[in-house]
Amino acid sequence: QVQLVESGGGLVQSGGSLRLACEVSGRSFTVDRLNVGWFRQAPRKEREGVSVSRLDGTTLYADSVKGRFTISRDSGKNMFYLQMDSLKPEDTGVYICAADSVRLSLKTTTPDYWGRGTQVAVSS
Repeated sequence: QVQLVESGGGLVQSGGSLRLACEVSGRSFTVDRLNVGWFRQAPRKEREGVSVSRLDGTTLYADSVKGRFTISRDSGKNMFYLQMDSLKPEDTGVYICAADSVRLSLKTTTPDYWGRGTQVAVSS
């Protein structure tokens, strides 16, 4: 079993930055053995994929965040991150980390594991 716990959300002004973190825990599971990613759910909208980092080295980004967000991993800390720069009000939502041992894409709806989410609010 894998547990994912997010941190780093908060309130920020438009143009600001936040770094979200997702801690991976669970016996025999490390971030190096998982495809990992970030999804978000805005009020009155469907959950959408924001960024994915695959085991084959591929990284994916939603068009709306390309050039502004960066996904990364830290094997030593067994964590992965989402650096969010030049934030916009439309980036507001609950950000949820996800992991899957086989496959993960921006359109994945049922990954092996979900975190519980962290709130991000961007004011104009």
